[in-house]
Amino acid sequence: MEHPEAQRKAHGLGVGMVGYAFMGAAHSQGWRTAGRVFDLPLRPAMAAICGRDPDAVRAAADKHGWAAAETDWRALIARDDVQLVDICTPGDSHAEIAIAALEAGKHVLCEKPLANSVAEAEAMADAARRARTRGQRAMVGFNYRRTPAIAQARRMVADGRIGVLRHVRVSYLQDWIVDPEFPLVWRLRRELAGSGALGDLGAHIVDLAQYLAGERLVGVSALTETFVRERPLPAGAVAGLAADATGVAARGPVTVDDAALFTGRLASGALASFEASRFAAGRKNALRIELNGDHGSLAFDLERLNELSFHDHTAPAADSGFRRILVTEPDHPYLEAWWPPGHALGYDHTFVHQARDMVAAIATGTDPEPSFEDGLQVQRVLAAVEESAEKNCVYTPVPA
Repeated sequence: MEHPEAQRKAHGLGVGMVGYAFMGAAHSQGWRTAGRVFDLPLRPAMAAICGRDPDAVRAAADKHGWAAAETDWRALIARDDVQLVDICTPGDSHAEIAIAALEAGKHVLCEKPLANSVAEAEAMADAARRARTRGQRAMVGFNYRRTPAIAQARRMVADGRIGVLRHVRVSYLQDWIVDPEFPLVWRLRRELAGSGALGDLGAHIVDLAQYLAGERLVGVSALTETFVRERPLPAGAVAGLAADATGVAARGPVTVDDAALFTGRLASGALASFEASRFAAGRKNALRIELNGDHGSLAFDLERLNELSFHDHTAPAADSGFRRILVTEPDHPYLEAWWPPGHALGYDHTFVHQARDMVAAIATGTDPEPSFEDGLQVQRVLAAVEESAEKNCVYTPVPA
């Protein structure tokens, strides 16, 4: 009979995570839960978590269920009990960590946006292609794809339920930096974040628009703006989207955009519009997307994330209109393992589904989606948006 420890090693997947703040907590929830809800071919084992502050990372390990804590990501990658490296750090370190992990023979999950520049994203995609030949898998964490209603919408578009696509309109609005005295956290510094609302929120909606449409953006025309150009320096650690100022007069420049507004053309000729802002007072995490085709329309609102709105334009006009689809049935995406119909899921479940899909891809030797190549393509769109905005809205092609 196979020894239990050998059996565990044969059927487990050791996960090491770099980063322990907002996204670290969300990803921890995913790894902690996926193997308890879904019947996975490999069971995730939360081997180690890494952060620079020894006390803080140890506390995070205890809180979220990680077996060990490291203060050097290189030491985490070198661990024999880590087969997958999950990167939840600011964008300035994504490329270095991901490439090192892939070269060390590890699978990689990396938070979005993939990198802070096209050049970094290209290097990451190249490393992922080389690693694929050795059986390693790499995926970028666009978690909103894992919302069951979004996955169901993709099914319906692919099945032709809205016909030929004409329009995509999408917005992602938050308000956590409306106060001009909110501190200069890392998300407001280009050297760490790459861009502002564009990379933080815009990356999500570009990916969602392309995923649901089933095609890519080929060009954009854009405006960006930084409304508050100086902010007080932060005091201590930043917790999620909250922070305190130092209380002294020291201030620093905001070097990213506060809002981005752009239009785009999809490969088929369909038109798209996008708005990403962290200055929409009263909007906490408002992501909305609508697709219009010649046979119907689909709409999704993250604040009602278990629902889709669907209009069948082929139905008689006398009784047609938008109707609500409650996406909680067992044959809806991801719902086979959860609760009875009508029992809603939430934001955290997207990370459980993300972990499930990554594990399944590794176990079956298939390429996960979205891939690093997909992440690179989104990065090229973001770069085209910035280039267009610098030229006062000039239409800018997205490189193939």
